[in-house]
Amino acid sequence: MNRALRRIAPVALATAAAALLLAGCAGGGDPEATDTPAAAADCMDLSSGALSDGVKVEGDFGAVPKVTFDTPLEAEELQRTIVTEGDGDVTATGDSVNAVVSAFAGSSGTQLFSQPATITAGGEGVYEAFLAGIDCVPTGTRTVTVAPASALYDGEGNEQVGLAKGESVVIVVDVKEPLKAKEWTEDVPEVKFGAEGEAPTVTLPDTAPPADYQIKVLEEGDGAEVATGDTVTLNYQGTSWDTGEVFDQSYGGDPAQFATDQVIQGFGAALVGQKVGTKLIVTIPPEYAYGTDKDAAELGGQTLVFLVEILDTAPPA
Repeated sequence: MNRALRRIAPVALATAAAALLLAGCAGGGDPEATDTPAAAADCMDLSSGALSDGVKVEGDFGAVPKVTFDTPLEAEELQRTIVTEGDGDVTATGDSVNAVVSAFAGSSGTQLFSQPATITAGGEGVYEAFLAGIDCVPTGTRTVTVAPASALYDGEGNEQVGLAKGESVVIVVDVKEPLKAKEWTEDVPEVKFGAEGEAPTVTLPDTAPPADYQIKVLEEGDGAEVATGDTVTLNYQGTSWDTGEVFDQSYGGDPAQFATDQVIQGFGAALVGQKVGTKLIVTIPPEYAYGTDKDAAELGGQTLVFLVEILDTAPPA
């Protein structure tokens, strides 16, 4: 039953930050070579400036920040300022970086979106305005990038998030530690699998949503291991712990295919390292799903539970 609501979970990144970061996925025409720097071991050539230094960022690390700056802000080049420098490992080309990305319209300061996302450092097809925020910085770092319109969405803006054509953007990125799940041992939902072709039943316990990102392997497979970036064929069912409702599932239709780096963070991370044939259930707090802001997405602020059966995996083409 792949309903229209599937557009928001778990892969419908048209409403999540990850798709907004990808050239050709959220803006005008096809991605051009100028949208991303060359994938190389060297860091991007980035400097702070009066505009990026003039952005005031407040709020807890990893949460939706409060951002103020003089408007209208009109940038002619990329500027990046380190707001808070972390002390973790420094990001390098090819790393899958766990981040929270918040974007604000240069003309008004209005928040465009704030979402968790996994970004491949130096990745082709990702706009340089977003790559700048994670480039060659230690985990635990908060950056603010001021970007001209030419640095994202081909200068055409993005109607989906309310960004006008030719408008500059202020982007705050919190570079977090790699996402790792704890073993789920307490208050694990009861799972009953139906006959072939029937949807399973997931019964949530009558408790508050878990605060931690946790996984319970129900049945371990013996097939190939899922790697970062793989396209995974699977069946899944998503339930909101907050409402108790199933909001989306592939059961009753064809299995779904998702790339691990093109889905919400908690879903993709739950697949990586698992073997084909594995059945698992994962609880994903808002900060690893659709963010803590209840107004930013239909499932914003909600803890999500996914039951997953991994059927196959294939490396990127």
